[in-house]
Amino acid sequence: MPEYLSINALDRLLDDLVVGEARRRQLAMVRGELQRALDRGALPFQARRSLRRLLEEDALGPYVRLAESGTLRTRLVKGERPRTSVSTNEIRRQCLDVLRDALGLSVLQLGGGALPLQPTPQFGDLATLRRELDQNLAGSMTPGRIRLVAVLALVLDAAPRAGELVAQRLDDLAPGNTAVYVERRPQRGGGDQAGEGDWFELSPLSRAALDRWLPVRAELVQRAHGTSRLWVSLWHNHDGHPGEEGSTLNRPPGMPLEENGLITSYRRGRARYGFAGVLPPKLEQLRRAVLAEMPPVAL
Repeated sequence: MPEYLSINALDRLLDDLVVGEARRRQLAMVRGELQRALDRGALPFQARRSLRRLLEEDALGPYVRLAESGTLRTRLVKGERPRTSVSTNEIRRQCLDVLRDALGLSVLQLGGGALPLQPTPQFGDLATLRRELDQNLAGSMTPGRIRLVAVLALVLDAAPRAGELVAQRLDDLAPGNTAVYVERRPQRGGGDQAGEGDWFELSPLSRAALDRWLPVRAELVQRAHGTSRLWVSLWHNHDGHPGEEGSTLNRPPGMPLEENGLITSYRRGRARYGFAGVLPPKLEQLRRAVLAEMPPVAL
């Protein structure tokens, strides 16, 4: 396979990017597609030598059209290379924006344009969500509902990302659960810096939710021989990676909750526990709504 200076530079850029595991997998997909587009001679010649030229519009336009057609797929689907899905196309465009932003380039509108973002809750809806969570805390709840209510309460107070939530540990809680520390793990360049964080005062709602979650967590963790992570799994599962004998490793309840697990629990809990009327489909949409409601920080 030919070696391209632009791809070598892209690899170095990716190594330095601070992103979550899911975004890193998506960026790896785009990196592979770009290399295959170069292999096919489908992009301008200068895109082989310069990362900036590779990420310019005259190279990305043909790349996006080729990728969306399915031509750059590595695996066949029923013997063919079908067009990539609308969601994959949007993820591809987001990744290109991340790369261009990291290189100091402006965001582009490529192909058919990005999908419109689904609306975030309005401020009144967030107040309704807080009331509904408070009502949940007043009654009997399953462990799954308890964990979701506690997660949602912390998001309403501190607006952490999914990756920031699953990284939290018990010592990120102040005595009496009066505050929580959030270490920022931004998805892309700009804004918050990786490794920086702050303490956020917790509302009575969050303190009550944590009072319900921490005893459940302690019992789960005791079965799994201990972890300091704040958010842990509720059920047996596996890591999804076959071992030498082809079997996957069983993970007991009480193991640290991974980012994908948190996102899945949000999606399922939204439907299962009757929150669909007050929660958006994605946790990130809720986070953005909370950020919009927060007062600006004085400079």
